[in-house]
Amino acid sequence: MPIELPRADQPPVERSDAARNREALLAAAQRLIDHCGVDAVTMDAVAHEAGVGKGTVFRRFESREGLMGAVLNRSETDWQASVIGGPPPLGPHDDPMARLLAFGHSRLRLNLMHGALVRAAGHPGARSLAAESFVAMHVRYLLTELGVRGDIPLLATALMAPLEVVVLEQQVDREHIAIERIEAAWDDLVRRVVGD
Repeated sequence: MPIELPRADQPPVERSDAARNREALLAAAQRLIDHCGVDAVTMDAVAHEAGVGKGTVFRRFESREGLMGAVLNRSETDWQASVIGGPPPLGPHDDPMARLLAFGHSRLRLNLMHGALVRAAGHPGARSLAAESFVAMHVRYLLTELGVRGDIPLLATALMAPLEVVVLEQQVDREHIAIERIEAAWDDLVRRVVGD
């Protein structure tokens, strides 16, 4: 029987015990983040919480930044699943305007929640390219569904910009603007772009 090698464009297949270890480590890191905050999470603490040696954490994620990036991407995957298949209005089976408004509110709150995690992952671009592409693609899709005319990619970028971590933290933490006011302003921006 010939040996089947993985294709170059496929990630290597993960052994089941390695997958279990990865999930246990990510769950341990998330529990620590939930209880102590991102800044208190160390590789030692994650190893202890998961019941493994510190070397296991380093072999799996290489650094604290790598671990925090993996936790961030896991959360992004969960959020994307709620957009793709969760209940309306964020998920499918609602009108595009309701979905777009729900998307903005959800993304705004997720980004505020993940500000410290994004920084711990090393840099503002620590989110995977796939996560950012998903957000852009979804906003473009909804704008198209709403019949918006114009340069859809640039209009989508304009709508996403106020939802970025650095912008939100400036408004909420430094300028003390209430989240509800930011949501209302974002809704107003969406309606102006859509022409509603």
